[in-house]
Amino acid sequence: MNSQNGFLLSYIKYGENDAVLHCFTEDEGFQSYFLKGIYTKKNKKKALLLPLSKLNFSLLPLRGNGIQTISRFEMIKSNDIYTDIRCNSVVFFISDFLNQNLKHENKNHHLFFCMEEFIDELENQNYQSHLIFLIKILKIQGVAPLLNNGKFLDPETGTFSSELMHQIFNEEISAIWLAILSSENPYLIKISSSYRKDFLDSILVYYHYHITDFRIPASLEVIQQIFE
Repeated sequence: MNSQNGFLLSYIKYGENDAVLHCFTEDEGFQSYFLKGIYTKKNKKKALLLPLSKLNFSLLPLRGNGIQTISRFEMIKSNDIYTDIRCNSVVFFISDFLNQNLKHENKNHHLFFCMEEFIDELENQNYQSHLIFLIKILKIQGVAPLLNNGKFLDPETGTFSSELMHQIFNEEISAIWLAILSSENPYLIKISSSYRKDFLDSILVYYHYHITDFRIPASLEVIQQIFE
């Protein structure tokens, strides 16, 4: 029997009692699994189906061309991020973001570790950690901006320029990008609350230019409202 550790990104109810889970796993990358009976009245494990919860799945052998079926699953580590409204909004946004944009991602230990690190930061109430996390993903994917002496980030070319190339990427927003990209521990960088909305917008613009088939999460509006 195959066993996998993975982060739950989303799930969809299937029929009366079953569900399909979308996860990013440590050894297989993005995977979808079939889970039987999770919505029956006696099943108490529905409470474990939380966005970005780290789970261990025991999987039945695959038959034919369908998706693998979960025989049982357990939560690897519980945390309190779901009781804090700001942490909760960040979790829903990031799980939505990853579910939309990792569908074709294969095994990637760097990305899996990066997700673990992000959850740890969120547990410590680092409410800007999602902003850093999204930049770290760009580094892992090999499409992060290249550092030079320019003051303004050009999102289309991924380089810094001496002239303003995009209205969102002014000197202040570009300076935050530069600080994060050049820091050994970017999670320690403090981003002023007055810049967080524009900075997140700048990240989404950059993803649009550099990530194929990029989709903006539907939960964007919620997280923007929470942090206003």
